[in-house]
Amino acid sequence: MALRKIRTGNDPVLRKICKPVNEITKSTLDLLDDMADTMYDADGVGLAAPQVGILRRAVVIDIGNGLVELINPEILETAGLQSGDEGCLSIPGATAEVERPDYAKVKALNRNGEEIIVEGRGLMARALCHELDHLDGILYIDKAKGEIKY
Repeated sequence: MALRKIRTGNDPVLRKICKPVNEITKSTLDLLDDMADTMYDADGVGLAAPQVGILRRAVVIDIGNGLVELINPEILETAGLQSGDEGCLSIPGATAEVERPDYAKVKALNRNGEEIIVEGRGLMARALCHELDHLDGILYIDKAKGEIKY
């Protein structure tokens, strides 16, 4: 597959709301594959389509337990709170403390168009919420508690 350029900083695409994926096509599958390759190459744990310049509702996540691909994801439920440092491939070299749910339950489609439910606690909940925020033009720095550290 191919590595895609990760959009960074003040790139306006990072602030746009993504459109749903209406049909899973070869280009959708290529996008998911390229996003995974790009995320792994950059040593990330998640990547959303707008981070590679595509305004579609698709994300990939791997916190070390295998690749999770989500098309048109939506959060169904959250619970608890966790606070910790967060970073982002689109804001290289920076971290900030962000409060997120400690549990998240997400409904999405997989690459076969089948509805799936993904649940996560701790880092997975953080990654789910972080990546889904990207789909609505929200960056973690918008939710930072205190100073952004470079």
